[in-house]
Amino acid sequence: MKIFSKITKLAVSSLLCVSIVTGSLTSCSLGDKLGGKDDGKLDIVTTIFPSYDFAKEVSGDNANITMLLKSGQESHTYEPTTQDILSIQNCDLFIYVGGENDAWVDDILESFDEPVTVIKMMDCVQLCDEEHIEGTDEHDHEHDHEHETDEHIWTSPKNAMAISQEICDTLCEIDEDNKDEYKKNCENYLSELQKLDGEIREVVESAKRDTLVFGDRFPFLYFAQEYGLNYYAAFSGCSTETEPSAKTIAFLIEKIESEDIPAVLYIEFSTQTVADSIAEQTGTKSLLLHSCHNVTQEEIEDGASYISLMEGNIEVLKEALN
Repeated sequence: MKIFSKITKLAVSSLLCVSIVTGSLTSCSLGDKLGGKDDGKLDIVTTIFPSYDFAKEVSGDNANITMLLKSGQESHTYEPTTQDILSIQNCDLFIYVGGENDAWVDDILESFDEPVTVIKMMDCVQLCDEEHIEGTDEHDHEHDHEHETDEHIWTSPKNAMAISQEICDTLCEIDEDNKDEYKKNCENYLSELQKLDGEIREVVESAKRDTLVFGDRFPFLYFAQEYGLNYYAAFSGCSTETEPSAKTIAFLIEKIESEDIPAVLYIEFSTQTVADSIAEQTGTKSLLLHSCHNVTQEEIEDGASYISLMEGNIEVLKEALN
């Protein structure tokens, strides 16, 4: 996990000072900049793609939604800009994950004179501690590591349902005039997520195997636990490590060969080098399993959604588990 460093805290503090001054000078025109105050729509700000997509599905045409993480940007290197802080300060609803990578949020929210309505997604679901995976260097030194909460809660469609329902309930409270539409949109979206969940279960239950191997980081703990999958990976969670040891590589190769696993997986925005190397040495495929953390500009232009990305994952699972 990325640690919220002293340098980053100082940067946020500086941005807070700038935002307070800028906010006082531009309060009259800020609505025009954000685009939501003139058209009567709500302004919703989210940190990452899943919450952006959930909010879009539930709000329909009643909100302007801003995602702070830019398309193609690695989420673990994101730091808020002055404009990001102003967007949060002046929005009707702010949705964020709430884990280690969002440590900057508390400082920002506490600095505002007026409270902002927020949804902390990690408050919507039952949380799991990040696991130190067998075969990794982290596992070998597990006693040196504190247990951290895994933040990738949205990878389970069941959790996506809970988060979407919370978004609906909150929108109904802050915009009662459109609550019937929010409830209808949410009901339809939950049905789609339920169908997605059923499709994944069908694939897993009919598969020859129940084990996934990642030549990469592993942000799929909630997904794996929901569907009863075993897993091995080069790194636990979203470790900042970039190269696994030779021992870890050898362990993963042995697992693939001994269990006749047909594919090694990698995640979006990965260099793929580790996965490709393992695939080459084992004569298997390297395949993308999308964690939905963020999307590329091309994926946005193609209309990518949480459901479409997860449906793509279903096709990958069919190969990786059979």
